[in-house]
Amino acid sequence: MTRIISPAIATSPRRSRRFYEDLTFQVLTGMVLGVAVGALAPDVGQALKPLGDVFIRLIQMVVGLIIFCTVTHGIASVRDLGKVGRIAIKAIVYFEVVTTIALVIGLVTINILQPGVGMNIDPALLQNAGDAVHPAARMSLGEFMLNLVPKTATGAFAEGEILQILVFSVLFACGLASLGDKAQPVLNVVETVSQALFWVIRLAMKLAPIAAFGAIAFTVAKFGLKSLVPLAALVGEFYLTCAIFFLIVLAPIAWYAGFNLLKLMRYIREELILVIGTNSSESVFPQLISKLKRLGVEESVVGLVLPTGYSFNHDGTCLYFAAVAVFLAQATGTALGWEQQLSLLFVLLVTSKGGAGVAGSAIAVLAMTLAATKSIPVSSIALILGVHRILASAFVFTNIAGNCVATLVVGKWENAIDRKRLQSELDAGYRDA
Repeated sequence: MTRIISPAIATSPRRSRRFYEDLTFQVLTGMVLGVAVGALAPDVGQALKPLGDVFIRLIQMVVGLIIFCTVTHGIASVRDLGKVGRIAIKAIVYFEVVTTIALVIGLVTINILQPGVGMNIDPALLQNAGDAVHPAARMSLGEFMLNLVPKTATGAFAEGEILQILVFSVLFACGLASLGDKAQPVLNVVETVSQALFWVIRLAMKLAPIAAFGAIAFTVAKFGLKSLVPLAALVGEFYLTCAIFFLIVLAPIAWYAGFNLLKLMRYIREELILVIGTNSSESVFPQLISKLKRLGVEESVVGLVLPTGYSFNHDGTCLYFAAVAVFLAQATGTALGWEQQLSLLFVLLVTSKGGAGVAGSAIAVLAMTLAATKSIPVSSIALILGVHRILASAFVFTNIAGNCVATLVVGKWENAIDRKRLQSELDAGYRDA
């Protein structure tokens, strides 16, 4: 089976790096400087917002094509459509089970700690602020299914619709697989394009510390440090919820799959730190593809599970939706019994699939969810706008870790992991950190 071996994943002798050469150190430094600039010079901080936006756009510019190349090459190289279907079914089942558990954990924790009780906010006072949030229209199951299929293939790429790109890529790859050896010239072109795209990503990654600096500076300048204090209880509750999810869900799953979760997180530490600054999981998608392949996971698994997970496996986002929706109900005095919360859970199982990993998309999906409940006022979203980016740092971080775990679990089920390579890479990455 032909594999994409880009310079980003080609094996090379390890050398010790100076601490200031490490991307993690550079991004953290950028974030610290960004907080200082945003707090001490707010006008300058707000003017730095384009630094983060440009970086995210650079990634968004190629992420659709990378998904297409990865999925197409991964599936078409297998040429066993039965295996493709088996991987997809296992992945979807895993996603649904784990995201449902995440929603339940989010609902239980927010109901126990009740950070919004006693705020007594009148939703009418937030109406003007809420108008700034444009909620998506309520999407029925039929509309959701219809939206999976793009009107045109180019339209899916132009609009950055990851679900539509994924559907087109799978169908195109299956078509290539059916051609047998005749498809090899096309696969060679796909491999070459993929290598060129990874070159663009490596170039963009050099700008990551500057992007994190600009994004954090804008956040602090825009909302201020003091504006975060009233909602500190929600922030603390949500970070605790994410920690609980890692402890009682992801860690046992990792143990079952035969690897150490902490070592995996250390291995992808640069990507985890980067999403804290950018709040966009798209910004690290290409790097995760490379690292998971380097861990010894077969291309067919990585190429199908990770892109699908970006649309269907939002563990952290599900924790966020459950916590924030109930928090807003508590803050506005909206009665929300367990029957209504169970209904909310089922709504979230559908609406949470609408996120595409883009920074800020969670707000639009949350607005759609609240509109679907017909009980929690959509205008109340204005209450959490000031801390959304702080919350987003935690849920995007959780999403990334959850998708990497999912890829390794499906790889285990498919016996598609080089176990020796996995352990040696994780051990080496852990020691070198």
